[in-house]
Amino acid sequence: MPDAPPFGQLITAMVTPFAKDGSLDPDGAAELARHLVDDLDHDALVISGTTGEAPTTTAEEKVTLLRAVVEAVGDRAKVIAGVGSYDTRHTIETAHEAEAAGATGILVVTPYYSKPPQEGVLQHFRTVADATGLPIIVYDIPHRTGTPIATETMIALAEHPRIVAVKDAKSDPVASATVLSRTDLAYYSGDDALTLPLLAVGAVGVVGTSTHFTGRGMKQLIQAFAKGDTAEALRLHRELLPVFTGVFAAQGCTMVKAGLELQGRGVGGLRLPQVPATEVQREVFAGQLRAVGLLD
Repeated sequence: MPDAPPFGQLITAMVTPFAKDGSLDPDGAAELARHLVDDLDHDALVISGTTGEAPTTTAEEKVTLLRAVVEAVGDRAKVIAGVGSYDTRHTIETAHEAEAAGATGILVVTPYYSKPPQEGVLQHFRTVADATGLPIIVYDIPHRTGTPIATETMIALAEHPRIVAVKDAKSDPVASATVLSRTDLAYYSGDDALTLPLLAVGAVGVVGTSTHFTGRGMKQLIQAFAKGDTAEALRLHRELLPVFTGVFAAQGCTMVKAGLELQGRGVGGLRLPQVPATEVQREVFAGQLRAVGLLD
């Protein structure tokens, strides 16, 4: 594990708070960001990612949200802006807006829907990296985008000086281990439950969802592994596993917002096509949080 991962060890893909009328709630975003950084020991936050319901927010809302979070956390944490889309030109425009708004890094997802060939994937990321001065996390999540980033493509991307990290949600540890053995890319688990297995093959941390709740425990898990205390890392993994997986009983943003409401930190509803958690889902998740001391 590198001594200084580019974005730290513990990152959360933050939900986007909305007001009762469905409008953006920048004050709520600032409050949640401060909680994650100051109370749960986060090193960085991803704004306008999948969990942030980015497909439902406008360009103006994304900038407003990013500025609110940057101002709220100051230099206590890095703020990474999700800027990816299926259009390279639009991705670059969004990256420029994020840079101007104070982001310290950008998360760029594989172009989705159009299912480009690997040469198109390679050119997309390189073109975005050429157009921005910010360090880039490549987001590999084929079950959403429809296109996995091939091992050789990822190795080629690592040659670009601004492509420094990967949010790995491919669920293919062998492919991840291969890239890690041949590049200097910093790998972050994009699936909370796979964090420990990926640490074992060289990952540096997590971009989490359940970490809205499990942040301190997850940080302890990562640090225990880094110190060679694999027994403690495994103990924490097993203890927190029901929350790592329970947050995906519905879409992550759905269960995170339900869980925050249960904790008295309500951040409003969801924008369609996402819908609120059912009462059964809320009750089950409440039990999972309560079992590990994350809910009174």
